[in-house]
Amino acid sequence: MSSNIILGIDPGSQVLGYGVVDTVQNKPVCLHLGALKLTKTDDYYYRLRLIYEHVILLIQEYKPVEMALEAPFYGKNVQSMLKLGRAQGVAMSAALSCNIPIVEYAPKKVKMAITGNGSASKEQVSAMLIQMFKLKEIPQFFDATDGLAVAVCHYYEKRSVLGQMGKAKSWEDFIKKNPDRIK
Repeated sequence: MSSNIILGIDPGSQVLGYGVVDTVQNKPVCLHLGALKLTKTDDYYYRLRLIYEHVILLIQEYKPVEMALEAPFYGKNVQSMLKLGRAQGVAMSAALSCNIPIVEYAPKKVKMAITGNGSASKEQVSAMLIQMFKLKEIPQFFDATDGLAVAVCHYYEKRSVLGQMGKAKSWEDFIKKNPDRIK
């Protein structure tokens, strides 16, 4: 397996979407996408356990070098936001327990990376990814293509940063040109 594999996660307490992307000949390749449906049980804590276990299995199978997550966005329902944050935290814990670096992307940034429109619908994101990767099967849940979209967004972001680094004469030059990237 390659050393460029990215696991993308669209966290959710009802459905968790995921996509796995590798780089082949400087192009993103979809290795796998899917969704973990969690509504079969009413036990919320058991759902969190299932998320953790499933992410660990994905990590063991695909051996990603990074995990990209869609960051939660603030909605009107605080309880939903709290549940989403917990689901995201459990997925993060699984990656951290395997020493996998994590990056987060706002939903608008993910949509912009895939469709060129930060306000695109889930249907538009899905259609673009299906066309991009020539997927033969249309996923049952948009959460699956959302997870793939996060991985692809990170792939583009990495290439953008690497391209900018290539234009810089040194790390000092890179830092001067990109002060917003330094924490």
